[in-house]
Amino acid sequence: MTESQAREEICRIGKSLFDRGYVHATAGNISVRLDDGFLITPTDACLGFLDPARLAKLDHNAQQMSGDKASKTIALHARIYATARAFDDNTACVIHTHSTHCVALTLQSSTVQSTFASERELLPAITPYFVMKVGHVPVIDYHRPGATEAADAVEQAIQRYGQQGTPIRAVMLSRLGPNVWHDTPAAAMATLEELEETAKLMHTSHAAPTLLSTAHIEDLKKTFGARW
Repeated sequence: MTESQAREEICRIGKSLFDRGYVHATAGNISVRLDDGFLITPTDACLGFLDPARLAKLDHNAQQMSGDKASKTIALHARIYATARAFDDNTACVIHTHSTHCVALTLQSSTVQSTFASERELLPAITPYFVMKVGHVPVIDYHRPGATEAADAVEQAIQRYGQQGTPIRAVMLSRLGPNVWHDTPAAAMATLEELEETAKLMHTSHAAPTLLSTAHIEDLKKTFGARW
């Protein structure tokens, strides 16, 4: 993807998310990794009304080169690229939103324990497409927006899951929202949508949902390469 194509795609994805209610106001941001740096949506920009020419461009040291002032989350995005690419070397887009149902789950005591003693996850394995398309989503304890402690925790979570053979494509910042990543903006958006819709199922269920069985999950892993 060329820089020009990446600029257009960021704006297309931003408008799609905004028009369908996955983002609101000036919440959220989108970045793309280029050969010579990064593109990211400007600080306090509404994703539904982005201008390709005004997207912030930064070098690989996160120093701004052009465009409007970059979102402060570029530091976190850069850490995600650097760490996730060790397990998925085609990782090239990060999307962060304040997705309503994902955030709502972190306000309750409904998160689940992961295979790591100190780790919580946002959702259990309740649908096949969540297992196949999203995978494990560790919850990162609350830190103020832009805090380096959050970036440290995200990096450590990516490393832990990757090293055990189940690389992740998303983390959930408690009380803030998810960060998802993939090889293209469209693929990252699809991952985000599947995550938020699964969170909606969990959040609106009147009773605790029945989980997929171990046999079901093993079948998904064998048939579709699910990371679980």
